[in-house]
Amino acid sequence: MHRVDFWLRAAARPPHPNPLPGGERGSCSARQNKCGQVTLVGAGPGDPDLLTVAAVKALAAAEIVLYDALVGDGILDLAHPNAERICVGKRSGRHSLPQGEINALIAFHARRGKRVVRLKGGDPMVFGRAGEEIEHLDSLGIPVRVIPGVTAALGCAASAGLSLTKRGVSRAVTFVTAHGRDGERFEPDWARLADPQGTLAIYMGREQARAVGQGLTGAGLPAATPVLAVENGCRPDERRYWTTLGRMAEQGVAAGKGPTLLLVGEALRPRNAVDDMVGTADPIDLRALGDLAERLDHD
Repeated sequence: MHRVDFWLRAAARPPHPNPLPGGERGSCSARQNKCGQVTLVGAGPGDPDLLTVAAVKALAAAEIVLYDALVGDGILDLAHPNAERICVGKRSGRHSLPQGEINALIAFHARRGKRVVRLKGGDPMVFGRAGEEIEHLDSLGIPVRVIPGVTAALGCAASAGLSLTKRGVSRAVTFVTAHGRDGERFEPDWARLADPQGTLAIYMGREQARAVGQGLTGAGLPAATPVLAVENGCRPDERRYWTTLGRMAEQGVAAGKGPTLLLVGEALRPRNAVDDMVGTADPIDLRALGDLAERLDHD
């Protein structure tokens, strides 16, 4: 039996008729010292060095770690050697557990008095369903703490050395997810998102890249607006792909199969066209760059 299936069957068993003194079925509020603690930990975008000190401490103290599939091995290595590690995300063709079952697993181990870490990629509060888990645990009287992490948009921008905001160019940053619930159409309010003085960070955007380009250009954003697609951001196999909004509307992005973040906006224009745009979707006029260098030499 798969380990996750075992825990799910155990979590689904009816609770003892009177599991806690005071008769509070399934609640930890009557005897907090008999209940474990749950910590939602942000694993950041991939690089273990980007974890907070609080996250490292929580992992080192954990007895149970429920982690998403995108969390890297280097981060899991920071967990206590004796901690039980349970993957609840999609891997090897197996779909991720339904959120209700994840909630049940977290509560089950907490009721056993364990120190539980729910490890999420990026920041738990940004597209991480942390709110659903917190509400479930609150309803059972199980204490929960949240440790923030570096979200993908900030990690990828830092890795590329680009600011998401720039005076006189970009005054706002908007986070959007292109990954809806099963069967849910990706149809955001394009008119609201097409702000020429803002930067868009579109999570899990590879498959929706053409729709993003078409929606934003259709809403009036210039086709020449820069786009940076970052695959496997902040990991050893990170790759960056430069294009424009108009070209993305026609061709999508050339990214591989890894998780891909799309950054869209004028603030992203590369400060160094040679270093940052080599091997990208946009051709570079090297003759024009040579002419520029010659003029700079004469100045």
